[in-house]
Order: sequence, then structure tokens, then C-alpha cells
Amino acid sequence: MPGGRLTQQERQQIALGLVDGLAYAEIARGLDRPTSTVTREVMRNGGPTAYRAEVAHRATERRAHRRRQAAPRGPQAPAQAHGRDAEAVREYEETFTTLLMQSGLPKMTSRVLVSLYTTDAGSLTASELVQRLQVSPASISKAVALLESQGLIRRERDDRRRERYVVDNDVWYQGMMASARSHAQLAETARQGVSVLGPDSEAAVRLENIARFVDFVGESIIRAAEQAREVLYTRPEATSAASDGRAAPSPDRA
Repeated sequence: MPGGRLTQQERQQIALGLVDGLAYAEIARGLDRPTSTVTREVMRNGGPTAYRAEVAHRATERRAHRRRQAAPRGPQAPAQAHGRDAEAVREYEETFTTLLMQSGLPKMTSRVLVSLYTTDAGSLTASELVQRLQVSPASISKAVALLESQGLIRRERDDRRRERYVVDNDVWYQGMMASARSHAQLAETARQGVSVLGPDSEAAVRLENIARFVDFVGESIIRAAEQAREVLYTRPEATSAASDGRAAPSPDRA
């Protein structure tokens, strides 16, 4: 499997594959590349409908040039925490960003959320985000406003009275519960159609089956979220100990 960055010819093949309506996996097989490489390439360069090989190639060259200019040189280069590989971290952040974009979040909003999730503190100030992402304060403000409106982050003041944006572990639980409520509303609406269309009609049968299915899924989400909520606050080593049959120490014990 070839490694390294995509060539201009490979980008042209991606563009042709998109025009032909091929799936990312099929395009990737033709290039002998991982599907994630093609997905990331397309999503960070306009998406499947706006992707252009020449534009994507120039944009990649510009990004590489900016990284070379921004990279610290000489023996003073700061070491990555926990022995991390800076390039591997960057690639992972791009992959995570692409996934969030596919779920519907705008690119900058996705980048901000990934930055918060991949920093050890789980929080950053606006100025830290500007420096980390090399974008304008206005871009950060707009992304933060969207994330906050969706309940994906919260604000708090640190001991220096600076406003920090924080990712809360419980947001995943709350998101699941919101999804369950959405399912319940969908089921209720489907059942309203049953009485309107007549219980013996084919349309009513279809709607009732949809309601039953959605009810089951929603109830399953609630049960699973309740049972798994504590996982959001459990350190991985404790989870591993439990799966190995060893008792994990209680958090309030020395």
C-alpha cells in the first residue's frame, strides 16, 4: 500500500470517482489507499460536491508550507506531552475532524471541538484556540456559539478570571437522552397519522410499524445510556481491571 501524501494524479482520480458517484471505499481501493485517507481528503477540501483536484492540491501545499514555517526549529523545540508523535497527533485530529464534519458539524466548529477533546485539560481559552488553530477570533467565537447552543461545550471562569470553553463528559449522556426524546416525538407523530389515515389502511399500518420500531430504539437508547453513564467518569485502567475480573479500586478509597 503506498504511503506518504496524495499525489496530484491521485487527487484527479478521486475527483473522477466522485463525479462517477463512487463510494469513498471504492475510490480508495482503486488508489490502494485506506478509505479514511480519501474521506479526509474530500471532506477537508469542499466535500463530495465541491471537491476539485487542482484546488485541493494547492491547498495541501499551502498547509504544508504553513506547518513548516510554524514548526519550532533547533534544540529548543518543545517536547510533546506523554511522548506523543506530533505528526501522528495532527493526523488523528484531522481524522476526528472529518468524522464530525460527516455528522453535520461545520469544519471550524469540528476543529474547535476536536481541539477541546484532545487537550489534556479538556478546556481552552479563546486566545489559546486562536493560537492552536491559527484562525481569527471571530471564527472561534462563531464556532463556540454553535457548540454552546447544542450543549456540546460550556463556559467557566478560571482562577485568572479568564473565560474557558470546557467539554463536559456528561454531554454524551445528555446527547443520547436528547436522541431518545426525539425518537419519542417521532413515534407520537407517526401514531397521530394512524388515526388520521384510518387504522385499517396500508399507510396507517406503515406508520404504526414505524412508531413501534422507533419506540423500541428510543427505549433501548435510554436503558443503555443509563447503564453506561458511569463509563464516562471511569479511568481506562479501572475498566480494564473490571474486564479482567479484578476488582477496581473505589474512587473514594486511598
